[in-house]
Amino acid sequence: MRQAPILVTGATGYVGGRLVPRLLAAGYRVRAVGRSLEKLRCRPFAGHPDLELAQADIRDLTAMRQAAMGCQAAYYLVHSMHPANSDFAAADRQAATVMAQAAHDAGIARIIYLGGLGDADDNLSPHLRSRHEVAKILGSGPVPVTHLRAAMILGSGSASFEIMRYLVDRLPVMIAPRWVRGRCQPIAISDVLGYLIGCMDAPETIGQTFDIGGPDVLTYAAIFQLYAAVAGLRKRIIIPVPVLTPRLSTYWMQLITPLPRALIVPLVEGLRNEVVCRDTRILDILPRKRLTCREAIALALEKIRQNAVESTCADAGYAAPPEWTACGDAPYAGGTVHECGWRAVIAAPPQDVWRAVARIGGDTGWYWGNFLWRLRGFLDQLVGGVGLRRVTIRRDGPRVGDALDFWRVVAVTPEKRLQLLAEMRTPGEALLEFRLRPAGDGATELVVHSKFLPRGLAGLAYWYALLVPHNLVFAGLLRGIAASLGARLLTPPRRFTPHLPAACRLGTRQ
Repeated sequence: MRQAPILVTGATGYVGGRLVPRLLAAGYRVRAVGRSLEKLRCRPFAGHPDLELAQADIRDLTAMRQAAMGCQAAYYLVHSMHPANSDFAAADRQAATVMAQAAHDAGIARIIYLGGLGDADDNLSPHLRSRHEVAKILGSGPVPVTHLRAAMILGSGSASFEIMRYLVDRLPVMIAPRWVRGRCQPIAISDVLGYLIGCMDAPETIGQTFDIGGPDVLTYAAIFQLYAAVAGLRKRIIIPVPVLTPRLSTYWMQLITPLPRALIVPLVEGLRNEVVCRDTRILDILPRKRLTCREAIALALEKIRQNAVESTCADAGYAAPPEWTACGDAPYAGGTVHECGWRAVIAAPPQDVWRAVARIGGDTGWYWGNFLWRLRGFLDQLVGGVGLRRVTIRRDGPRVGDALDFWRVVAVTPEKRLQLLAEMRTPGEALLEFRLRPAGDGATELVVHSKFLPRGLAGLAYWYALLVPHNLVFAGLLRGIAASLGARLLTPPRRFTPHLPAACRLGTRQ
């Protein structure tokens, strides 16, 4: 008889995206759950014969109960620190309540939860307090919970590591709050995964709370200096300033690092708390040779150099076209969608043009007007958005769910279509689409199509203020793609008015 599967929530996130393939490699059956099936199908592990995919919103009890049915255990790897959530603690509270109930209803035997270190009586930051609250909510039900508490996770693409990497790489002199003198016990992502998987075969961990950490206890200043040494940088000058609070420091940190303010603020505020393992029982139950801080940093940097990063903190995010892009609703249902379209015919076959489109963003840039794209990213960071420097994994081609600068990939048809949903801060919702069509004699028609659903007068003002820049950028982008291929433009870039099908000609849908 085949073993029952293990439910993994947050399967497309930073930790979940690495845990699923390791569970499969260890011989477990896995049921990965996420809000978007298409995003799950695009993960590297999606084709494994022992993997099941389930679609569910973590805050939907009915969907989660169905997703959990028949599973023997569950990993809870969810957090709500995302620009879309104005109150991440309330969202986490709701999600944990649903998980506890769904696990009970589905007959799950145990939950394994990855939370945060910190003493409850130590004036915990909102982030760490929320992590502890989630553990209490999960444990309030009849299903026993194994709670693993970790501090800073060192691994390529982790939020904590990327904040440190960008700060130390870019700032030879740092004016920092007093928290740089606080103590921390970092842990390598490989050790986190080892403990998570090890708990499945250790019944004595059921219903218990364990602190997990690496072998080193260092101040944050010492960790920064260690990173500089491993990265081959000069020793950094770090000046602690008593009047600079963690919250104040986030305003300049969001301009240096590639993470949105919604993620930076809770993490940085948590640095005021000492996060050191008080309980070492896990070392006896699951003995392992843990990576030192130096080894973990070196391994993370090597993964980045080799472009072998498995997952990043930017992977979390909903990946589906918004409802207003579908046909069928009445014109008063959502508002007028504003559109801007440009097309050109390039003397190159679709497969060549697609390769250029698939490389867009990141280190490649946007083929024309990169200064304007960087300026837009800088302005987005000023208002707490994700900016243009987000951590991005470059693979063979874009996949649904990938973060691409300040966009999220929501639809891909190789050699035909790439659709991006804006995650920068705008007074409305924006969609950018590339469409390719054979134009005969080895040529390709390439279309760049922008859609925007404004919110109120601010949205309308935003759209019309960007009309001229959009026209310059999109026309230049088409020329730039052709130039990158060394191909002639058979038809120069021309603006066109999109013609919708009769069923969609309502101003709100396409």
